[in-house]
Amino acid sequence: MLSVVVPVFNEAGNLIPLLEELTDALIGLPTAYEIILVDDGSTDDGPALMASLGAKNDVIKVLTLKRNLGQTAAMMAGIDHALGHVIVALDGDGQNDPADIPRLLDKLAEGFDVVSGWRRERHDDWRRVWLSRVANRLISRISGVELHDYGCSLKAYRRDTIQSVRLYGEMHRFIPIYASWQGAAVAEIPVNHRPRLEGESKYGFNRILKVFLDLLVVQFLGRYETRPMYVFGGFGLMCWAIGLGAGAFSIYRKFFDDTSFILTPLPLLSAMSFMTGVLSILMGFLAELLVRTYYESQQKTPYAIRSKLNMDPNTDPNMDERD
Repeated sequence: MLSVVVPVFNEAGNLIPLLEELTDALIGLPTAYEIILVDDGSTDDGPALMASLGAKNDVIKVLTLKRNLGQTAAMMAGIDHALGHVIVALDGDGQNDPADIPRLLDKLAEGFDVVSGWRRERHDDWRRVWLSRVANRLISRISGVELHDYGCSLKAYRRDTIQSVRLYGEMHRFIPIYASWQGAAVAEIPVNHRPRLEGESKYGFNRILKVFLDLLVVQFLGRYETRPMYVFGGFGLMCWAIGLGAGAFSIYRKFFDDTSFILTPLPLLSAMSFMTGVLSILMGFLAELLVRTYYESQQKTPYAIRSKLNMDPNTDPNMDERD
């Protein structure tokens, strides 16, 4: 089964044309499908329109959030409630072309786990396009996952690839990174991008800063989620090295340059660096305890298995054989 997830926020003027195009694109597919509209706290006529459409067609399912929580939260809600083995996500503003969905599915059938759309010819303000290209190159370089367009919402996922991914903030654009780090095969194909016909864009330039901060979080979680001491402890050791160097240099100046400790900030720098290093390492210990508490209380494992061969399907990796 195929599930199409569409986050919607104040897009009443685009809903009818979008659903008509979605129906035309999906009705010819050799599989059952559902369309999940996620109302992200809309204040226009969208909620009433979505309720009316869902009442007339049981293929259209509507999730209504209590308030506006952002595109990532809306997309996560739709994914959590999707029944399909394959999940396709796209924007509700009509700029993504539903006719590209069969092409995404064909690419997925080649053995990929995630297929991302690439808006090669964008119909947006040139400043936004330029900043987006810079951000995409930065994300690709830092994450190691080479994609031209992380911001394109039109993507197809295998359910078993995305169901373990939890999204917060504005991190829906980083799903291919999470999936790739877990061993998923990621591909990208050019898709059609159309100008907005109704409503106003919800994206501002302040989102560039949010994307950069979210990228730092993704990078931290990807590399150090199970070993936070490497970050906190490494920073603490660096502070100790700075403090030791500053202290040694201040002593050298005292005895060889006849410079009073009072006339130089080096002793203060040495003391502050040492204390900062101690606090950072203690935070590392606390982070390690939190990680272990999380995995043990949630009965999670720090690994993911793709398949099993000649293994007892009833084997519980968390069960002690002595029990």
